[in-house]
Amino acid sequence: MDVGISNFQQAVVEASAKLPVLVDFWAPWCAPCRALTPVLEKLEREYTGRFKLVEVNVDENQELAEALQVRSIPAVFAFRDGKPLAHFLGALPESQVRAFIERALPSPFIEVMDRAERLIKEGRVDEAEKLLAEVPPNIDWDARLEALRAAVGFTRSGANEDELKAKLAAHPEDHEARLKLAQLYAGARRYREAMDQLLEIARRDKNWRDGEARRQLVTLFTLAAGEADLVSEYRRKLATALY
Repeated sequence: MDVGISNFQQAVVEASAKLPVLVDFWAPWCAPCRALTPVLEKLEREYTGRFKLVEVNVDENQELAEALQVRSIPAVFAFRDGKPLAHFLGALPESQVRAFIERALPSPFIEVMDRAERLIKEGRVDEAEKLLAEVPPNIDWDARLEALRAAVGFTRSGANEDELKAKLAAHPEDHEARLKLAQLYAGARRYREAMDQLLEIARRDKNWRDGEARRQLVTLFTLAAGEADLVSEYRRKLATALY
């Protein structure tokens, strides 16, 4: 697929949120480019949809080449989650290109967590829990794994919103009821309301249950990572409440 300045945002930046995109900077006069491109195309077919390959003719798209500081070609950039992850220069042997692609691909366990998150949103928490049980601990994804497991618990909370609100109206210091209300909101992905309740616990008694409100808020920050402004706002509020 040929890409230029007019469709780079959609074809590369936005597309890389769903799967890695390899951007091959080349030119018709470049002999090493003519050697490398067939290797990339072969591997794209072999990996059957696990990454997307696009090509940028630098003669026609000098602005793009300058933006990524391409000084020589061929140059191949791997984009993931909207950002360049890594790159290499020159017509590398197929084995090295394959190794580069493997490093650019997300771990299979990331894909398992993606599927589990979709199941949680659909209310299929038993299936999600089984998937999450397959994911081993790893520093690269432990925070997300913990957050998704918490989301399963939130969704299963089964609490009644009106009853919990009535309890809190009568006894605002009932942190247990407030925690259950926060979990109910979190299970429904009403993250702002959930964070408000947890923040109120932290303000009233930051040491309750050895900082349970803070721990739950940190978990919610991971679950709500796609809402960057919301997370930033409540990180600031939590810092103020604690310190």
